[in-house]
Amino acid sequence: MAHSPTNVSIAVVARRLGVSVSQVRALADAGVLPSSRTTGGHRRFDLDAALDAWARHYGRRPPAAHSVAHRPDATGIVVVDRADPLDGLEESQVWREIAGDLHIDDRPLARAVSRYAFTEMLNNAIDHSSGSTARVKGWSDGDQLMLEIADDGVGIFDHLALAKGLPDSFAAIAELTKGRQTTAPEAHTGEGIFFTSKAVRSFTLEANGISWIVDNDRDDHAVGLSPVTTGTSVRLVIHRATTLDLGSLFRDYSDDHEFTRTSPVIKLFGIGVDFVSRSEAKRLLAGLERFTEVELDFAGVVSVGQGFVDEVFRVWPQSNPGTALTPTHMNDAVAFMVTRGLPRAPRGA
Repeated sequence: MAHSPTNVSIAVVARRLGVSVSQVRALADAGVLPSSRTTGGHRRFDLDAALDAWARHYGRRPPAAHSVAHRPDATGIVVVDRADPLDGLEESQVWREIAGDLHIDDRPLARAVSRYAFTEMLNNAIDHSSGSTARVKGWSDGDQLMLEIADDGVGIFDHLALAKGLPDSFAAIAELTKGRQTTAPEAHTGEGIFFTSKAVRSFTLEANGISWIVDNDRDDHAVGLSPVTTGTSVRLVIHRATTLDLGSLFRDYSDDHEFTRTSPVIKLFGIGVDFVSRSEAKRLLAGLERFTEVELDFAGVVSVGQGFVDEVFRVWPQSNPGTALTPTHMNDAVAFMVTRGLPRAPRGA
């Protein structure tokens, strides 16, 4: 027999409040949410009374159900599904409320990576999205954990492109691979997306009809179209048995605790796999003077032109002697052009 709104299960209340079953159970045990028990010992709630009690306890009504759309293509058991208004939201508090449902307390490295990545991405939604609501969803799928954060704001790629004067949203993706990209430098370092994309097993950022996927198992990046046209959706896949240590990751790109090294992915700075012009080179190099060491990743680039090479390896270094550029992952054709274009030592030197 179907339950009436005055006699609903704990799962129904959790789904309506956008929190986990364990959180509802804890609130009921604490007397925050009124409940009763059936003769079989199952907990039952008056849904309206539970919503009113929630509002009294937290000082706000729970968000409307299903206020933010989620991608339907994740697999596994849903362990977290909640929606929160962004106004006044604290990412650390949300993490504390969901961490127990992820079942990684006995996996310290996975827990550290998950906490860092989740709180950084939720903070982006809080501080930058200009949206009203964020929905968090998590799946447990065997050896991996998936977390998704979706907001209903302006979309990260259009937001960054407008703030930085970039030609389009695809250019915003390329800029994010550099690191230290933020629209609020007085309050943020611009490191969160850069390090999160490298810390997790895979990282998918979708907004404004396009997607950026980082697959760290394959050491590859991909850009494509996305059905997400409102707001921003970020999906994180974390291996429960990850061996990545966050401290080591940060040290790989830092000196004396300062973010000084980066590795932009060159193939994301243009349409296609051939880089010929000086304008393409200038787009790639913009802002890299903030780093002391830059690894230029040529993976997937088929060919480069003389103008591009001259701008990258001769002209720009003359004006920025404090930054060392190191090309990596070059095919034979690219390596030939780069070697040919490098400044030569004077004869007899």
